[in-house]
Amino acid sequence: MRDFVLASWLCLVALSPALAQSQSQPLLPAPQRVLTLSATASMDVPNDWLTLSFSTTREGSDASVVQSALRQALDAALAEARKVAKPGQVEVRAGNLSVYPRYNPKGGISGWQGSTELTVEGRDMTVIAQLAPRISTMSIARVGYSLSREAREQVESEVGARAIERYKKRADEVTRQFGFNRWSLREAQLNTDAPMPPVPVLRAKAMAASAADEALPVEPGRGQVNAMVTGSIQME
Repeated sequence: MRDFVLASWLCLVALSPALAQSQSQPLLPAPQRVLTLSATASMDVPNDWLTLSFSTTREGSDASVVQSALRQALDAALAEARKVAKPGQVEVRAGNLSVYPRYNPKGGISGWQGSTELTVEGRDMTVIAQLAPRISTMSIARVGYSLSREAREQVESEVGARAIERYKKRADEVTRQFGFNRWSLREAQLNTDAPMPPVPVLRAKAMAASAADEALPVEPGRGQVNAMVTGSIQME
């Protein structure tokens, strides 16, 4: 028992300097006159990138036959698309090719079906639009217009600068409204994005059905690049 009391006393002596040091350090006061603000800016710019996706389906009683039919359809479409492929202007890539079983009410396999995709995209919208009716083994599944990476990067810095100026102006106004003379920036974050509005699939299918021998109508429209600044200021 005496040894236990002695050990406890030694532990208390060892901890006492640390406790005394922590108690001697004053707690930092909570930040005051801190305000969180945000500001946004946006720019409308012409879309310069067309993405055209083709797809096809096959079905049958034999999985290998279905897979072979899909491969033939994809190879024929690829051969036609590669004739106009050009880096940065018209890019071609094959999508997934999948085959899966169909089941009857009793749970047995009644057949097989599958699908495959091909995507053609780039800046040369005229060439891509003229390619569409030449791909006869697949149908148009999706059409999308957007900003290329280069076009987006060109305007991101300008949009970001606009958002920053609006943030600073807002900080000036709010600081005066609260009765203070100046402010300093504590922290801030700048985010930019360029959303791509999708084209409905039904519209794309209607174009494919009505334009068997004609180029796909090109309606790129305009895209939008947004920037947002969020952060906090210290009013003084």
